[in-house]
Amino acid sequence: MNQNLAILGGDPVRTRPWPEWPHVGPQDVERLRSVIESRNLGGIPFPNTLHQQFAEQFTSRLGARYGVLMTNGTVSLSVALRALGVHAGDEVITTGFTWIGTVAGIVHVNAVPVLADISDDNWCIDPAKVEESITDRTRAVMVVHLGNQVADMDALLDICRRHDLLLIEDCAHAHFAQWRGQCVGTIGDAGSYSFETSKIMTSGEGGFLVTGSEEAFHRAMSLVHVGRKEAPYDRFPGRVFGWNHRATEMQAAVLLGQLDQYDALDEQRTAMAELLTKGLTEIGGFLPLPDDPRVTRRQRYELLFRFDTDAWEGLHRDKVLEAILAEGVEFEGNTFYPPLHRDPLFHITADDWPAIRERYGEKISPDAFHLPVAERVAFDEAVWIHHSLLSVEPEDVQDMLDAVVKVRDNLGALRQSL
Repeated sequence: MNQNLAILGGDPVRTRPWPEWPHVGPQDVERLRSVIESRNLGGIPFPNTLHQQFAEQFTSRLGARYGVLMTNGTVSLSVALRALGVHAGDEVITTGFTWIGTVAGIVHVNAVPVLADISDDNWCIDPAKVEESITDRTRAVMVVHLGNQVADMDALLDICRRHDLLLIEDCAHAHFAQWRGQCVGTIGDAGSYSFETSKIMTSGEGGFLVTGSEEAFHRAMSLVHVGRKEAPYDRFPGRVFGWNHRATEMQAAVLLGQLDQYDALDEQRTAMAELLTKGLTEIGGFLPLPDDPRVTRRQRYELLFRFDTDAWEGLHRDKVLEAILAEGVEFEGNTFYPPLHRDPLFHITADDWPAIRERYGEKISPDAFHLPVAERVAFDEAVWIHHSLLSVEPEDVQDMLDAVVKVRDNLGALRQSL
């Protein structure tokens, strides 16, 4: 084999395809066939049969009191805010290092997003920056558990209790992750989960909301079901003007299978993540984020590493990752998440969302926020490894390590090509 770098015309380390995601088995096909043959495909009656089965099982496994399945994870954030009483013009503090769906969940209920910087140790929202961002209009904090990390829930709970704020957890990356033995999403006032195609559990699209408040749960059920107020989900005062965000029976059918295989896949991901982390640490140049002992179960939607440019003789992360990609191994940089306020999708104007006008004027400019840690991490340091690359065998992990070593061994040639 030609040992020249693939990016310079050599043969790549990996030519075989990676295992396909999501994992689909004959039981999933049969369950979907049964739904299709029943002709009962949608969300009515609400909740429908498989919807109710999945909601009960997922809620129970999380250790939550109440849970509702809906169309997607952005919607579940909006429903959480509305169900808990966040109104137009209320400010919601969230992280500057997340997917646009987090802030969309806030803006879509005409609340006002306030972006706070991240902690350098876990890349989740910095509690000190949250406290600095509180105003007399702040109503809630929306935390994101990022990649394979869990935010500092002790500090965030303390802040929210002292300032009488709601705490909402975006757990799109963190199904069944635990903080001090308790599943994330069940710690604050509400938790939201995503079942989008790339997620650890997927039905193509889908979202889930959990809460410990019976009234908020009943409001959420009404909001998802076009504002209908029907027994037994009618124990709240007044009415709500809702959406149609009912999940389909086909989504629920797929998710039941995802739940069945979850533990086996999680065990595999955990073993391969440990093997890959050990190998990358020995090679050098990719630094795992420090472990927090309060995280008692870690999920790995993305395995996160800090790129050490000194170990790569000053080469920038993006050039090194480009060379590794040419070897057939995809480690991502800011192509995964740019800092939120620098994302082209972050386009929020007062013409569309008038509640922002009082704080931001006619539009939310990127310059409205000072997020130096998020910008440095996103543009220079963060390396993301998707969980589909962990649902593999040890020989596949070895291919990843071989690709990294090959690039390390040819840094001189890579540098000369620039």
